[in-house]
Amino acid sequence: MIHIITTGGTIEGLDYDTENKQTQENKISIEEFFKSANVSFSYSIENVLNKDSRFITDDDRRLLVDKIKATSARKIILTHGTFTMEDTAKYIGKLNLKKTIVLVGSFVLGTSNGTDAPFNLGYALCSVQFLKPDVYVAMNGTIFHWGNVKKNLETNKFEQR
Repeated sequence: MIHIITTGGTIEGLDYDTENKQTQENKISIEEFFKSANVSFSYSIENVLNKDSRFITDDDRRLLVDKIKATSARKIILTHGTFTMEDTAKYIGKLNLKKTIVLVGSFVLGTSNGTDAPFNLGYALCSVQFLKPDVYVAMNGTIFHWGNVKKNLETNKFEQR
């Protein structure tokens, strides 16, 4: 069983309008991605937050940790916006929860043509099944350990620290 915890972000169609300083929703569910991919593994989905990751706080991270601890699943996917994904990965990684936790998001809005969301989600789902217990970021075909990842704002990609 893979437990998916969702927090919002670009992967789910949350778009932050920087000019008007408000979040615009054009929602797609993770369930829709799974249905279109015709997946055959056992999973559960828990919607915990619906936030642009710029606004995720340590209180939100504590809530996520509580949800991770509460599930009996040993393999967890955490969908997350890319702006603070590395911060959340580090926050959770330092706790040594003895579960395999993979954070994933997208750079292109999940509801847009040409989005990287389905690829990234599929890559994370494959990865979580084979990685040892720890916290990782899975983005654009690369796995990063929580202690060695940063987002490069110039290239709009994640890379090793």
